[in-house]
Amino acid sequence: MAPSPKAPRAWQRMLSGRRLDLLNPSPLDVELEDIAHGLARVARWNGQTVGEHIYSVAQHSLLVAAVAAHLKPDLDKQERLGVLLHDAPEYVIGDIISPFKAVIGDAYKDVEARLLGAIRLRFGLAPRPAAALQRCIKRCDRIAAFLEATRLAGFSREEALRVFGRPEPLPGAVDALLAPWPAAQASARYREAVTALAAA
Repeated sequence: MAPSPKAPRAWQRMLSGRRLDLLNPSPLDVELEDIAHGLARVARWNGQTVGEHIYSVAQHSLLVAAVAAHLKPDLDKQERLGVLLHDAPEYVIGDIISPFKAVIGDAYKDVEARLLGAIRLRFGLAPRPAAALQRCIKRCDRIAAFLEATRLAGFSREEALRVFGRPEPLPGAVDALLAPWPAAQASARYREAVTALAAA
């Protein structure tokens, strides 16, 4: 009798030594060091951005957090942490660009939701953000995408307005978050921001 085929491997070994199961992720296997390291090396826009360095998901997450802090200064620390973690599953699954999402459909969403739930639990948050916070994140994410598209990814303003909608006025300090950082800097700054909010 032929041996039964092995189930395909559905876990990833992390540099921390953790083994994260994508089908059933445990908060106990989630480490901030792994998240920060991975997100700092995942490129937004499939790497199609100007500059010496990629524009990383870690830096994008800090940009979204800065936009949220400006538009919704009354967010509490847990909500601000939720904003910072909104793309954290991408340290495992990568940044799936919107055009590819349109091609593959919703197959990735269950995996992404399970990962986000485990990550949020690891940092003491409910598995899913409240609906109001989710709306805030989407709004700030689109504003960040508009800024990245026009400053870094070669979109004209007119094209970005059609795709992402009209952005809102933001303070000049946000501009500092649009110059791509080296991976080590992006990792360290993301890790510091999450640690500060998680400790609080």
